[in-house]
Amino acid sequence: MMRGLLTGTWMVATAAMLTACGGGGDGSSPPPAPSATPTPSPVPVPGLTACTLRSRQDWAAAQLREWYLFPETLPASLDPSPYSTADAYVDALTATARGQGRDRYFTYLTSIAEENAYYSSGSDVGLGVRFATDPAQRRLFVLEAFEGSPALNAGIDRGAEVLAIGTTTANLRTVSAIATAEGLAGVEAALGPDTDGTVLVLRIADAGGTRNVTVTKRAFELTPVSSRYGSRIIDYSGHRIGYVNLRTFISTADPALRNAFAQFRAQGVTEIVVDLRYNGGGLVSIAELLGDLMGGGRTPSDVFSYMTYRPEKSAQNRTHYFASQPQSIAPTRVAFIGTGSTASASELVINGFIPYLGDRAVLVGGNTYGKPVGQIAIDRAECDDRLRVIAFKTENSARAGDYYNGIASSVRVSCRSEDDIGYPLGDAREAMTRQALDFIVGGGCTPIGSATAALRSDRVGVAAERALLMPDRPRTAQREVPGLF
Repeated sequence: MMRGLLTGTWMVATAAMLTACGGGGDGSSPPPAPSATPTPSPVPVPGLTACTLRSRQDWAAAQLREWYLFPETLPASLDPSPYSTADAYVDALTATARGQGRDRYFTYLTSIAEENAYYSSGSDVGLGVRFATDPAQRRLFVLEAFEGSPALNAGIDRGAEVLAIGTTTANLRTVSAIATAEGLAGVEAALGPDTDGTVLVLRIADAGGTRNVTVTKRAFELTPVSSRYGSRIIDYSGHRIGYVNLRTFISTADPALRNAFAQFRAQGVTEIVVDLRYNGGGLVSIAELLGDLMGGGRTPSDVFSYMTYRPEKSAQNRTHYFASQPQSIAPTRVAFIGTGSTASASELVINGFIPYLGDRAVLVGGNTYGKPVGQIAIDRAECDDRLRVIAFKTENSARAGDYYNGIASSVRVSCRSEDDIGYPLGDAREAMTRQALDFIVGGGCTPIGSATAALRSDRVGVAAERALLMPDRPRTAQREVPGLF
């Protein structure tokens, strides 16, 4: 089976760049196909009878030669023998495109069952927080905690600093000591395996003081639009402005986004803030839905996006035209909040509105990651292997889409701002949210890239520029929700 996906990648602790995408099967019925992309059978490979390393490598290579968007970059032949894993062989096959900045670990092998669980419901196991480090990589902060997660249930939320990590109070080690001795890989290891029942003791400092918190990793379902701050109407300088924060493009975002825009429509809201600051991407279908919900002023002949495969696969090309929904609004001004963790499906949405809104749309925060391409998923069910292959590029109605270095240079207006974890997301006092609101009511700003904003200490004493904590080999949920543990 092949499924279309747009997902991003992020700066990992070692400054390497990694990414991923999803969808699959565990013997139960798979979730609905996320978009109208084709679902052909995998390319047959003679002689494959078992899930040996060599058979998995040969199978992956055959699929890449059939579907890869950059076939000219694949080696004419490459002996798989020196590679100890199928993942390492895929990395070697795609090394040229990665060196060119066109495939920064967007092509990889993953688990069918794991992807299906995440994309259908946001299912994951862990603490349920998003971590980031300070620029010196010696401190650990919580950017976000997810509803129903063990961390939030234990009172850990945005703005908290993790001072020490252990499995008991007797073996607590400070984050600074771990990072100094072992780097961020040591911090990740100290956080333990993401298995149900893993117990951690964390020394936390936040507005309530410093304390030790015992928390047990459990299964939870990540909510794509927070029930606390994901959607609201903000009264600001005489304007009623809609705010929606989308964490990830998964199936359960559909009803949440519809509910948010139904509220905006009922209240006559036409000025909106779309907060995608940590959103690494996901399903094409949800990106198209978000476009439709903001496309109330568009006609059925207006193009939202083009999806284009390599020439010999042009029969798979498709165009998404705006399709008005019962909840759609016709926005007059839109502020998109983004950072270097904003990627892929998030960038597709921003790019889709550039030709229509012009200088009535703004990118607030920082430059985005830069991923104008998308993956298909090809499954080998007997091995629980899903190969995510970069197979198509995305463009807006003006056929613009080569933003491999981020979308800031493509938007007509941008406003630089910092992520202020001293305030909740969606709070008008939070720096990025405030800058977005200021743009909507006619305020000025410093463009992204025209000047380097000075690092500013927020209320918990961390410089505002941080890096999300990412393992070298993230699981599906971590690829789509960067910084998730």
